[in-house]
Amino acid sequence: MKDEYLKFEREFLSPYAKKSENAGAREKPMPPCPMRTEFQRDRDRILHSKSFRRLKHKTQVFLSPEGDHYRTRLTHTLEVSQIARTISRCLKLNEDLTEAIRLGHDLGHTPFGHSGEKTLKSLIGRFHHNEQSLRVVEKLENDGQGLNLTPEVRDGILNHRKGMKPATLEAMVVNYSDRIAYINHDIDDAEHAGLITENMLPKECVGLLGRSKGERINTLIADVVKTSYNQNFIKMSDEVGGVFETLRSYMFKNVYECQSIMKYVQKADKMIRLLYEHYINSPDEIPEVYLKNAEKENFEKNTADKENAVNKTAAADYIAAMTDRYAVSKFESIFIPGSWNGD
Repeated sequence: MKDEYLKFEREFLSPYAKKSENAGAREKPMPPCPMRTEFQRDRDRILHSKSFRRLKHKTQVFLSPEGDHYRTRLTHTLEVSQIARTISRCLKLNEDLTEAIRLGHDLGHTPFGHSGEKTLKSLIGRFHHNEQSLRVVEKLENDGQGLNLTPEVRDGILNHRKGMKPATLEAMVVNYSDRIAYINHDIDDAEHAGLITENMLPKECVGLLGRSKGERINTLIADVVKTSYNQNFIKMSDEVGGVFETLRSYMFKNVYECQSIMKYVQKADKMIRLLYEHYINSPDEIPEVYLKNAEKENFEKNTADKENAVNKTAAADYIAAMTDRYAVSKFESIFIPGSWNGD
């Protein structure tokens, strides 16, 4: 069965696709699976990880929304997956590689969305969710053993942000699919929240891309496929790409940075800052996996206060792994007085 699929890849996939039989070596050698390709194994490892399950309770844009229909990091990941699968299939690229990358691309996201990411960055000097996602699969998952993924998947996870240059076309597909997904589903959520209406979107964007979410996504996917077909690159046409950037700018100005969202962002910022300070001073409350990894990383560093450096690294990793509701729960248990029974 596996041999037949490898033959299918050789005969059917684009010459620019990454073939599974040419996957790079894992850091820890493993015997081959008789049923699955290397990229299929990576996909399965990510799908069964704790970090992937936690995405269902991590914010996309709206912090602690009331109602079950707002996106979370998990539903965002699944929507990226659908878009990336369509593009990969149309371009005859390796869907398994694309899927593994897109399932793992946001594993390092903090609680409270990008606001949590910005707070940790201000606290430790450097923090980007794509780098943290790579850190999760290499060092933190599986009780500190990592997931031992192929280099192609790790490269795609690290380089999935706009402007970055991953090594494979499959990773570039995820790069574009991520943006197509979040802009369009965030419009949908913003309309549901009453922040904007369909009529408020820039007319040139609606005119070219479409009025509904489905129409816009279909237009953007079709443009990427048409522009990139039988080419050694993934891109949008200049016309569609320019209008898409206009729509993205509109969302930043009118949704992501609007006052009604920023008041929740400020609360999340204070919460993460207080949690970080607490765990630095109380490292015994940080799970062992984060402390051990931090100790290993700082072992050979010539740091004046190595213990403090370990605590900072471990505290950041622990907080980044939290879901929104877990972070709120820990904050309440640490900083909000409970009932006293008089004993």
